Amino acid sequence: MSLNAELRAFYDSRQEQIPADVRAIMNRAAQELADSGQAERALSVGATAPGFRLPTATSTTLALDELLAAGPVVLTFYRGSWCPYCNIALRSLQQHHDDITARGARLVAVSPQIPDESLSLTEKHELAYDVLSDLGSDTAKQYGLAFDLPDDLAAVYDGFGIDLQHANDGHPRTLPLPATYVIDRDSTIRWAFVTSDYTQRAEPADIIAALEAIS
Repeated sequence: MSLNAELRAFYDSRQEQIPADVRAIMNRAAQELADSGQAERALSVGATAPGFRLPTATSTTLALDELLAAGPVVLTFYRGSWCPYCNIALRSLQQHHDDITARGARLVAVSPQIPDESLSLTEKHELAYDVLSDLGSDTAKQYGLAFDLPDDLAAVYDGFGIDLQHANDGHPRTLPLPATYVIDRDSTIRWAFVTSDYTQRAEPADIIAALEAIS
């Protein structure tokens, strides 16, 4: 089963568990974000990837230029460990981690969560790649990915018990669009997947094919 088929199956299984009024809020917010055109305006193929230095789950730091010195970088943005779609995608990337590193690339994942939240996620899913904390979503903003939750959707998340105030270090409304970039050693984005739909993610097979195309 492909990653997006797995994500779709999970989405379908969840719908009956969500009250109709809550589904309506979620669907309306999703449509408004899609209609905004932000995904189409985000950085894409041919752009120069903005540099960053971000803390890891163990509170060291990683910089993009340091990573690129060793080879291409697969950079994936996700919403947080509270997002089940993100967790499915991160586990899928872990399953393909050896295939990515075998092509000389380094995989890193970025979310607006604090390092403690990233550490819990890394340990829970036994991730072999680094998970970075983009507090305040400054890096996501540079890539054109950061957006703010509307008030009614933020209230829905609060009702689900998702404490974004804590997890995102006082920036509860700002999240990144799901996105994955393959960045060449000269900082050029060679492949990109960006969507406003949080139930979709880049297929690992497509990431690997992109790496092979630049090797």
